[in-house]
Amino acid sequence: MTEKREYTDDYPEKKLYIPGPTEVREDVIQAMARPMFGHRMDRMTDLYTTIVEDTKEFLGTDNDVIILTASGTEFWEASTLNLVDENILCTTCGSFSERHANVAERLGKDVDRLEYEWGRAVKPEDVREALESSETGYDVVTCVMNESSTGVRNPIEEIGDVVAEYPDTYFVVDAVSSLGGDYVDIDAHGIDVIFASTQKAFAMPPGLAVCVVSDDAYEREKSKDSASWYGGFERCLDYYDRKGQTHSTPAIPVMLAYRKQMKHMLEEGHEGRSERHREMAEYTREWAREHFDTFPESGYESQTVACIENTQEIDVAGTIEQVSEEYDMVFSNGYGSALGEKTFRIGHMGEHDVASIRELTDAIEDVAGL
Repeated sequence: MTEKREYTDDYPEKKLYIPGPTEVREDVIQAMARPMFGHRMDRMTDLYTTIVEDTKEFLGTDNDVIILTASGTEFWEASTLNLVDENILCTTCGSFSERHANVAERLGKDVDRLEYEWGRAVKPEDVREALESSETGYDVVTCVMNESSTGVRNPIEEIGDVVAEYPDTYFVVDAVSSLGGDYVDIDAHGIDVIFASTQKAFAMPPGLAVCVVSDDAYEREKSKDSASWYGGFERCLDYYDRKGQTHSTPAIPVMLAYRKQMKHMLEEGHEGRSERHREMAEYTREWAREHFDTFPESGYESQTVACIENTQEIDVAGTIEQVSEEYDMVFSNGYGSALGEKTFRIGHMGEHDVASIRELTDAIEDVAGL
């Protein structure tokens, strides 16, 4: 049985280079330290309508936005309940895309997998073939935009264009670790549902999930006999239309932080923020190829998380620990037992830039003797 370990608030500060949570601006953290107010007050309407409409502006979407107190994981479950009657096609190429399929199975859906070896990317032509060859058709196709377990960035734009040719099939994208740091034109590529968590590329504290919902997905849920209660599109969006608030009590302090950070994001712009992430990704890949190698399939590398193949067989766990102790910086080992020592991961997302990523790679070089 797990024993209590008393939290003391006496810990050294560590700079985060993990795939989330990531670094948060000081003024964003301070925004949470406000006197509490009621979630049915006019002040809450001002706050919630601000963050929803600012998010639409930042993402450049005409679709509806839901911001819930939850992890992005909530929308794995909610989108499945809201849109799937029976049949769902889950494209899987790593741990998180596989979990999406597992969620659908636990909800009793008939799941077909379009499976790829870890490190490989989902191909639009394979999705087309699966849709064409299906005897029953699919209510939903799922894809993870950024498979952070392997550092793969899937071509969701091209996949969305394929799924859009099948009007009775909806396209659901898990962009938990990439939205806000990797530009995507949501409306132009038939993406019906795309969701993220605030502690990743949004560079906010954990606690909120952001979901963008198309009109077609909203109408689809309305036509169903059952849907998610907490993450129901109709329930969330209709309440917003009537009250400008959330249907249940939200994490108000985190929403205050969201408001502050989204103003910063609007100032930088969606494309500008994506360009900064691209520069960080390119630097990290160049460094990785000089000293190790990159794990993802060439041409499909993530813009927010580098998965680096440990070709020099360094002690990954030991290096992570020593970098943490000597430099107060934290990066990640490979995901799971299969990749734990074979790879390591650097989260170059949020408010980092090339200079701050270089600080970490210099530290790794020093500790690993590269």
